Amino acid sequence: MTPLRRNRDFTILWTGQVISTLGARISATATPLLVLATTGSPLDAGLVGAAGTLPHLLASLPAGPLVDRWNRHRILLASELVAAVALLTVPVAIWSGVLTVAQMCAVVFVQGLCLVFFELAEHAALPMVVPPSRLATAFAANEARSRGVTLAGPALGGFLFTLDRALPFLFDGISYLLAAVSILFLRRDLRPQTHGPAEPLWTSALTGLRYVWRNPLIRASLLLIAVSNLVFQALVLVLVVHAGDHGATPARIGLMLGLYSAGGLLGALVAARVHSRLSFRAVLIGTHWIWAALLPLFALTTDPWQIGAIGALTAFVGPIWNVMILTYTGVTVPNELLGRVMSAATTVTWGVMPIASLGAGVLLTTVGPAGAIGTLSAIMLTTAIAATISPAIRRSNPLSGTRDAAPDHTPPAPPAPRDQPQLDPVPRPPG
Repeated sequence: MTPLRRNRDFTILWTGQVISTLGARISATATPLLVLATTGSPLDAGLVGAAGTLPHLLASLPAGPLVDRWNRHRILLASELVAAVALLTVPVAIWSGVLTVAQMCAVVFVQGLCLVFFELAEHAALPMVVPPSRLATAFAANEARSRGVTLAGPALGGFLFTLDRALPFLFDGISYLLAAVSILFLRRDLRPQTHGPAEPLWTSALTGLRYVWRNPLIRASLLLIAVSNLVFQALVLVLVVHAGDHGATPARIGLMLGLYSAGGLLGALVAARVHSRLSFRAVLIGTHWIWAALLPLFALTTDPWQIGAIGALTAFVGPIWNVMILTYTGVTVPNELLGRVMSAATTVTWGVMPIASLGAGVLLTTVGPAGAIGTLSAIMLTTAIAATISPAIRRSNPLSGTRDAAPDHTPPAPPAPRDQPQLDPVPRPPG
């Protein structure tokens, strides 16, 4: 079996995204720090955070059919270039003294829109680049990529912000340009195979929703992930304010979030092995109870290192859950439905992000960081109970040849594993 490192196109795509994702994590760390330094308002920081995640709610559903119709190579390239232009306007505005909250909202909205299209196109293109027998390894490599750069990104973001508030955004804009150059060297034909005339856009988008809704286990999993995403998206801003209120500098906050991310990297490194040894049911239920137990601990400390350590424990189980649901959906979703199913899943699981960011700002303004942590902990406890009593999860059976769970009425699986939507129960901090 040929190692992935010898797959030229996968290596190019993977390496380009290391650079791009590192830049995104750096600017994501600096964004709330910049807004708080500019206006001093957690509500403004929440508003900017909501603008960055709003495309997941508004654009994911129509983007899926378009990814199934358009040349995915061009989508990847255009997404990187447009994001680069948007990010590079921020340092220009900072140095000119004209930066506003409205501009930051517009920039992060465009960046989020590009992210929606890029991630859908990347996942839909992966089976065209990697043979079916290597897909699971490719997903684990992508998890390690994202978690690894997230480990370095927050620390670099905090450090660059202390040198010059514009530097994190300049770095991110350049990283997008470098990633765009790498995409130019892809040789594989990434145009989707189309059969017959295209159906109307919204009719096509609803196909993905119907597929998700008719699979009880996927449906239940997506709802649980949506709630978990809401909690962790809000938690990042809450922890930044919580540490900042007790004297933590931007550099220390960046290191705190870097330590938080280290747990995710370790989880990504062991995810493939854990996936083969634990059932879907055990991972899904156990993950939510671990989170329910850990979240209240954030209220017991104000030390950035301790907050980062607790965060690392919560982040450790995220990649394990990711690989589990990715593998399950990978053997049930045919490639011709891939973009639409991914877009439906993204709409459900990431569509809550704007609510989470706004909710974090409101909670911080009304009840403060400690009250916000308590509220998020209660939501996670309720989610853990729901996962435990869910009939679809309790009745799940293992898929043939794996320990992953599948419902008794799983749709017929295609002969070979397929790509699947990115369902991230823990948004990679910070953002």
